Amino acid sequence: MQHNGELFVGIDVSKRQLDVALGAGGELWREANEPVAHAALSARLGSLQPALIVVEATGGYETALVAELAGAGLPVAVVNPRQVREFARAAGQLAKTDALDARMLALFGERMRPQLRRLSNEQERALRALVARHRQLVEMLVAEQNRLGTAPQLLHHALRSHIDFLRKELHHLNQELDRFLRSSPLWREKERLLRGVPGVGPVLCTTLLAAVPELGSLSRRAIAKLVGVAPLDRQSGRWQGRSMIGGGRSAVRAVLYMATLRATRCNPILRDFYDRLCLLGKPKKVALTATMRSKLLTILNAMLKQRSPWRPPCVV
Repeated sequence: MQHNGELFVGIDVSKRQLDVALGAGGELWREANEPVAHAALSARLGSLQPALIVVEATGGYETALVAELAGAGLPVAVVNPRQVREFARAAGQLAKTDALDARMLALFGERMRPQLRRLSNEQERALRALVARHRQLVEMLVAEQNRLGTAPQLLHHALRSHIDFLRKELHHLNQELDRFLRSSPLWREKERLLRGVPGVGPVLCTTLLAAVPELGSLSRRAIAKLVGVAPLDRQSGRWQGRSMIGGGRSAVRAVLYMATLRATRCNPILRDFYDRLCLLGKPKKVALTATMRSKLLTILNAMLKQRSPWRPPCVV
């Protein structure tokens, strides 16, 4: 289907195959999810000059395809699968197959016009992989430590050996992250600015650089919504619910929350803001979330945008 002469393409990605739909009711075919097929598909779609190609995020299976399409100059948008599924339900499409998903992605692109995704360079992709591995090692370490508390004595030696191994791997990975960040003048500048803020440690720094490349290029409201710390209104008719945060990049939000908790003890600006909200009667978690959004994230975004270092408050 073409909309006012514009062609919208949907591609459903799985581990081994790609289902391609030219519009919600047009031609449909299947390709292998491998580099040779990516190049052929890119050439074919390039000749059709689509207005937009929509691909679902599938845990990394889409990365090579998106890189190929974007490298060929084609307009590609990578969208949240849950958002597309909710769109399909709203459109009355309850059945779910790979072919139907491809058509629904094309229709989603036509109706919603999602924002185009900037192609990540090799450094950004590698850094995201390192940060993801760091998170996996931390989760495994916590799980093994929890098991040690309840496991019989017979298993303690094996568990402690594995815990020691995970700690060494985590230490080596932290060193690799540090070397990686210092290998690029651009990353080095951003790291220097971020680490100058009291409360911003290496984990938050690398998480922001890897998972929020938009930091410093958006407004404070836009970056808060992107990360998922902006309050969302909940209202229907006369019913008025409490505003709550949600959506966005949950992994980033979790790291940012813990960094804010630490920063309220060592950063005077954040500490004063947090204490003032608590004195006004705000629950501590609400006050901490507001500090995370209105102070820490806003300050970091402004510093990168203006390329200005942290300036501690003047003591009179």
